[in-house]
Amino acid sequence: MGLFESDNIRVIGLTGQSGAGKSTVSGIFASCGFPTINADEISHDVASDPTFLDEVCELFPDCVTETGLDRRKLAGIVFCDSEKLKTYTDIIFPYITREIFRRVEACKARDERLVLLDAPTLFESGLDDICSSVVSVIAPMELKIQRVLERDGIPVEMVKSRLGSQKSDDMFISKSQFTIVNNSDIDSLREKTLSVIEELRRLYTDECN
Repeated sequence: MGLFESDNIRVIGLTGQSGAGKSTVSGIFASCGFPTINADEISHDVASDPTFLDEVCELFPDCVTETGLDRRKLAGIVFCDSEKLKTYTDIIFPYITREIFRRVEACKARDERLVLLDAPTLFESGLDDICSSVVSVIAPMELKIQRVLERDGIPVEMVKSRLGSQKSDDMFISKSQFTIVNNSDIDSLREKTLSVIEELRRLYTDECN
């Protein structure tokens, strides 16, 4: 049960592996009228918070410069070391969570009934606890590598290291009410996503009225 269910709003969690196509699925949800809270966008906003930067600087001094957080350098450190990744997420997750709660409350004030929470680290942060349903997007490894290479323009070794630090298909499937396998073209992905949206509306729209 999602944390906000007693408030007549349902949070739908959207997560998935890097390169699996989660952003495309999020866009399809938005085009179907779902207000969307994007945890990645919030994390970018958090990165300019002076208090947050001070905390990061204490543990990762080489990753904070006069212009702010050096994301590439930080990624090169944390995605190669699970303990350092946990150290970093322990710093940033509380900032992200506070802002997500604020935005859910804003959606509730606008009388929204269904809101999408797009969060790549939904499970790691514990934010799946506030969701009435979770939708995960997964894809074959070869396709994920190809997509991340095209999207981020980083060395293939870094891509493989990043993907290797993520959870398995089985984990996403076991912890989600809906799983979208993005192993074909955009039309197939859209069809699968629209089917999930239809089912979510069937499940929750009447409950929220």
